[in-house]
Amino acid sequence: MNRVSRYLLKHFSELFSSLFFILFFITSVVFFIKLTAMTAIIKMNFLELGTLYIYLLPRTLIYTLPLTFFIALCITLFNLSKENETIVLFTLGYNPKKIAQLFLTLSSVLSVLLIIDIFVLIPISKQLNTNFFEYKKAEAKFNIKANEFGQKFSDLLVYIEHSDSNQNYRGITLYQSPTEKEDEKLIVASNAAIFNEKGTLRLNLDQGKIFEFTKEDIQQINFERMHINARPKTPIGAMQSIEEYWNGVFVDQKRAYDLSFFLLIALFPVASTLIALSIGIVTYRYDKGSIYVAMFSTIALYLILTTLVSTWHPQSAPIIVFLTTFFIAYQIYKKRIRAMF
Repeated sequence: MNRVSRYLLKHFSELFSSLFFILFFITSVVFFIKLTAMTAIIKMNFLELGTLYIYLLPRTLIYTLPLTFFIALCITLFNLSKENETIVLFTLGYNPKKIAQLFLTLSSVLSVLLIIDIFVLIPISKQLNTNFFEYKKAEAKFNIKANEFGQKFSDLLVYIEHSDSNQNYRGITLYQSPTEKEDEKLIVASNAAIFNEKGTLRLNLDQGKIFEFTKEDIQQINFERMHINARPKTPIGAMQSIEEYWNGVFVDQKRAYDLSFFLLIALFPVASTLIALSIGIVTYRYDKGSIYVAMFSTIALYLILTTLVSTWHPQSAPIIVFLTTFFIAYQIYKKRIRAMF
């Protein structure tokens, strides 16, 4: 690598680092707001919020790194143009083609790393996040309080008269509303306790009665001990392999959309490198303020196109959007940069 390449990379890396921390901080705040909203449903301490945040890091990087790369490249080249340093580089024989090759190589490496993140880290982190959240929801179902209405255990409404810190209850009443398969039921018991056994919720009832209401009569059953089990909707601990997870794109429309969207975001650095050169390398006397409009318009248009095509046909969207964007970028680059410099 020659001195000019190192000089360009130095300026680029300094700006990239600063912008990355800013965008990463903003994205982290957004994700933290979403995480704290979950505390309205389940109770979590700060350490557990931190654990969920770590599970979201692979997705955070997918959003921040490509945008940071594009913005940093645009502003770096624009600052060099502002100081007339790009003219000096061209005079020394370091033409726009070499700049394009340098940053296309760099963007390709970044996109490959992001694709690995998509196919390996995101499936693992997403499943860990789902399992953790389901476990906390299961744990939340144990927090049945005395003398409060509207609480549920599985599909049963629960009311208790007394409770202690060890989750032992006295004077418990459970009600099951009628369904197509089961009749209306009322269960009363003297004592009860709730246990969590590896994600399985178990309610143990002692010394009670079951009243079953049918159209014809009311049946009563006395019992000394009864167990009621409930499981969360998503089996806790059930982890798919990476291959099994992404095989779902052929049957699951949501997963197909996610893969298409993430891939296009990961490919954005490569697709937009030539546009960044076209935006950043300018004659400063004539193009003082248009860089920011062009920069954010490019990001907005790419995201809109990514969303629309991924929704329409997620299986082919990565190829269509990437090739279309790269072709348009190349045409703009030829017209604005190669023809002028």
